[in-house]
Amino acid sequence: MAARWLKVLAAAPVMLSLLSGAPARALVPYVAVPSATNLEGSGLGIAQAAARLLRLGQAGDAARLAALTVQLMPADPRGWVLLAEAQLRSNQDEQAALALAKARELDPDNAGILFAQGSLALKASQPDQAAQFIREGLRLDSSNAGAYFDLGNAFILMGRSREALAAFERASGLRNGFWEAINNQALVLYEQQNDSAAIQRWRQVLSIKSAAEPSLALAAALNQRQPGNGESLELAARALAAEPNYVLESYQKEQLWGKRLRGVTTRLLADPSLRADVERAQANAGADDALNDD
Repeated sequence: MAARWLKVLAAAPVMLSLLSGAPARALVPYVAVPSATNLEGSGLGIAQAAARLLRLGQAGDAARLAALTVQLMPADPRGWVLLAEAQLRSNQDEQAALALAKARELDPDNAGILFAQGSLALKASQPDQAAQFIREGLRLDSSNAGAYFDLGNAFILMGRSREALAAFERASGLRNGFWEAINNQALVLYEQQNDSAAIQRWRQVLSIKSAAEPSLALAAALNQRQPGNGESLELAARALAAEPNYVLESYQKEQLWGKRLRGVTTRLLADPSLRADVERAQANAGADDALNDD
């Protein structure tokens, strides 16, 4: 839909009476009040501009435009969803929660809004509330793979590993190549002492995508079975080069690695053959965050 832009006539300039001996009087300016149709068209145009800014990574500017959109179109839930997305990407989580709540008030049967509320609650370390939002959304849309993935993460944080595994399996069943869901199945299985199944899934992930997380996790699991084996050392070196933050146990925990996997990873990274790789990763860990803060 082509953007329709709001056109407001400029107010007439103030004119002063210059008649001799008469007091100056300002003329009342005339302002054209836009119609509801024009307001809606303007809101759509501004929303399109905000969406373009989001695609360009300019989330803060997008949020400011989206805020104008909801002023012009307060009854349209799409504007509130756009505002929430822009606020989330610019780390305005509290404001995003309010925008999503307004969107849900306007469109209560929109599963996507519920899923977004669940993701935001998960980000805020509120897994119980996240699971509640997501399950309510799944009653409306039971084929959303991403929602099942978030639900599995919520269950991990709640210590409900069996339900987490079922959610991750449902997610990977709904979306081909959903390697993150398969990886998280392995995280759960490894904590359940089902090493063979976990290793099989990490190998499956690496057949889909060569990513740092499954590489290091597989390396640690294999090293636990056979300390110092060549495959483990090669996988670990490659993983640390790709994502240095995985050298930090705190980062592993953020990625929902369980206590057992973190423990065997610590033992792997203590191998003298990996000393240079570990030291390099430690020097580079958090570098992206520091750049973003600047």
